[in-house]
Amino acid sequence: MVAAALLACTTNGDDPAGEERLAELEAQTAALEEQNAELEREVEGLRAELAARDAAPGTPTGDRLDDLDARLQEIEEIFARLDALLPGWERWTEDDDKESARPGDAAVERTARLVAEAGTEVRYVDHPGRGDRTILAVPRNIVAGETPLIVALHGYGSDSASLAAYVPLHERVNARGFALLLPNGTHDDMGNRFWNPTDECCDGGKSGEDDVAYLRELVAEARSIADLGPVYIFGYSNGGFMSHHMACTGLPGLRAVASLAGTSYVEDSSCDGAPPVSVLHIHGTADDVILFEGDESDRDVDGDGRRAFYLGAEEMVARWGRLAGCEWPEGLEPYASLDLDQWVPGPETRAFRVASGCAEGVSIELWEGVGSSHGPAYGDAFVDALLDWLLSRE
Repeated sequence: MVAAALLACTTNGDDPAGEERLAELEAQTAALEEQNAELEREVEGLRAELAARDAAPGTPTGDRLDDLDARLQEIEEIFARLDALLPGWERWTEDDDKESARPGDAAVERTARLVAEAGTEVRYVDHPGRGDRTILAVPRNIVAGETPLIVALHGYGSDSASLAAYVPLHERVNARGFALLLPNGTHDDMGNRFWNPTDECCDGGKSGEDDVAYLRELVAEARSIADLGPVYIFGYSNGGFMSHHMACTGLPGLRAVASLAGTSYVEDSSCDGAPPVSVLHIHGTADDVILFEGDESDRDVDGDGRRAFYLGAEEMVARWGRLAGCEWPEGLEPYASLDLDQWVPGPETRAFRVASGCAEGVSIELWEGVGSSHGPAYGDAFVDALLDWLLSRE
């Protein structure tokens, strides 16, 4: 069951679908199932060894007994974390199964269902150009011109419902008093939804959709439905790329962006001269899809010495710091350690920020998930910490 849930999580990430990928995931699933079985056998063996030592008076115990007891406690903690995570992964898997069986606007309707089940009012936003529909979740009480609007952007090959299942911001709409816009990207030639975080047409079968204009118009439409205030953007993976790109190109009322496992292209000239904006960059050091250190594998392909792919996490916050007038210092110490990723023991996330010197009201932060992957096992603690950060950017 654990491996099946992980498989569902991975297919909602940034890798394209296809037979080769499916075969790879099936192999990983089988390996995880075997690891789970081995872990259960280890527990049985350790308990038997402890019982045998207890039953044999005079048997030396010493350090070995302490080691066994510590290992048992560690394994039990792992199982407890797995038990806590499974309901969320199973819900995500269930949503994926329903998506494959429903055509048309299935993602929109699944998103509407999730929002409604959370006791939040659902409104539909029709885009005047593309003619598609987007879910706008609104709180019970709207303060005219002040209620914040968060725009949540899914990853490549995913959709708004899968993102909502993974990071359920919609469950906090009433309690925290913000509105939530959950749009869907367009399809590439392989049928995968995506965002175009560039000013140029994409390669590899992706279209040249102007998603900057699309999101600006969508936000304007949402504001015509409800009198909303400042805008915040949160994006995962490809959606994280798009969040950074929207911060570069600008959006009326934009206060802050948060990117999880996404970054920006090295040659993104639209960031040159971008207005200062608060940025939270969240990235796992064990991300093997979008590398924490960045990827310059296409460096100097044209012989002009330009780096050609995407920036690492520290380069990203340094870029935004320069735009905000505050240099990201070398050797910066974390101001906090956060326990957010339930797959990684202990407080794995180190939080960094520039202490001073940024433009007024602007904050640049990096949350470095030590040992976290491309799809960290986030729960309520992450959702609350993310909202605390976003909604405090004034």
